[in-house]
Amino acid sequence: MKNIQAVILLLAAVSVILFPSLITAAAAGDMKGSSAGAKFEKATFAGGCFWCMVPEFDRLDGVASVVSGYTGGSMKNPTYEEVSSGTTGHAESVEITYDPGKISYSKLLDVFWHNIDPTVKDRQFCDVGHQYRSAIFYHNDEQKRLAEASKNNLITSKKIKGPIFTEIVPAGVFYPAEEYHQNYYKKNPLRYRFYRYNCGRDKRLQEIWGKP
Repeated sequence: MKNIQAVILLLAAVSVILFPSLITAAAAGDMKGSSAGAKFEKATFAGGCFWCMVPEFDRLDGVASVVSGYTGGSMKNPTYEEVSSGTTGHAESVEITYDPGKISYSKLLDVFWHNIDPTVKDRQFCDVGHQYRSAIFYHNDEQKRLAEASKNNLITSKKIKGPIFTEIVPAGVFYPAEEYHQNYYKKNPLRYRFYRYNCGRDKRLQEIWGKP
């Protein structure tokens, strides 16, 4: 992803200010698809390029916000360049704030699985490295149970050929990515589609899961 993104980002306006995105849609009061008085929960997934994971969850009723960021490593406040180097232990990830009264964690898991390639280790599509691994970062025991059950169901169903390398690990500190990465598919739709197509993401997903 780094090489392709480098080309794409060179096309971005030089006036873009790079600063950590500390205000999510939820914090700003953008509670789309939520019920009154809802108690929101978090779900965190890694599936390669976070640009491509955001729209799949952002369109779901009951999801209040989807933030691109980094988690799973040891470095505090990492930058995109540091994570891309593969030296921080972090993975490109998305943190989802959702209303469990409107959408279940099991549904989020289903969307997650159908938007990754679980058959490869330390890569997703054209992006190679531990920073592009697939992972489920669970926030509580119930999420862990559901995540493990969903993985076991995939294995026993034999829908996936070969081993499944997706990690299921405890959630740690989540660091929001730089502002220009947030909702990239909305801010730069042409560049986003160019990257996604050239990475072969949709072609591979169809090979694994069939037509959506």
